[in-house]
Amino acid sequence: MSESTTAENTGHEAGAEAESEQQPGKAPKIIINSDLSDEQLMRILEAALFSVGQTLKVERLMDLFPYDKHPGKEAIRNALSALQAQYSEHTSLELKEVSSGFRFQVREEYSSWVARLFEERPARYSRATLETLALIAYRQPITRAEIEEVRGVSVSSQIIKTLIERDWIRVVGHRDVPGKPALYATTKGFLDYFNLKSLTELPPLAELRDIDAINAELDLQVPEIPAVPGAAEAEQADTEAETTNSEAADQEHEAGTDATTGSVEVLH
Repeated sequence: MSESTTAENTGHEAGAEAESEQQPGKAPKIIINSDLSDEQLMRILEAALFSVGQTLKVERLMDLFPYDKHPGKEAIRNALSALQAQYSEHTSLELKEVSSGFRFQVREEYSSWVARLFEERPARYSRATLETLALIAYRQPITRAEIEEVRGVSVSSQIIKTLIERDWIRVVGHRDVPGKPALYATTKGFLDYFNLKSLTELPPLAELRDIDAINAELDLQVPEIPAVPGAAEAEQADTEAETTNSEAADQEHEAGTDATTGSVEVLH
């Protein structure tokens, strides 16, 4: 066998060995070997975030680059930080990191101007709805009975339904007591809507302002989630009932709602 044939066979064997190391269905190992400048990397990320029109995690942004010429996760994060700094000056936009990733959005001080382009006015929420949402956010996971114990009045089924349909809360399990009442917690949709990266960014309870002031700010949120049919009328009726202390108890109340303690059975 000639030397050239031997070398060729050796090359084929090395290639086959390299291919065998890559398991089927598994992404190739990323090789940090990018020739992109910092400016080019920033502009690529900027273009991706603007074009997709939704939040993107760093892991998703990493898919923009080939595995053998990749800038690396740390470089992408540094570029995003640099973009945030650039947009923090002399622009009406900001690059915001929320629970589900990074996104470009209008600065709060310009939102009232942009809101004039939207025909549908944002929905206003009753005090009962906001108080219920606040209790779930700060005391999650929490049952409906525990919410009622704090508020001193029954919680309308329509309020819970509205918060679930707006993807602000969800059922995360059931309290392990008779009746197994549902446990509610906030969602990533809640964090994204209120510009929060995690629940640790919620203001301390001592710093919470008046509910009416919070509702006034919600009235300026852009873009707005479409109103749930009949929700406004139901919330208005709930508010009036609370004012007169004559709201009827919900006949479809979950069994065992008088139990406020017990272990948690989490849904899988």
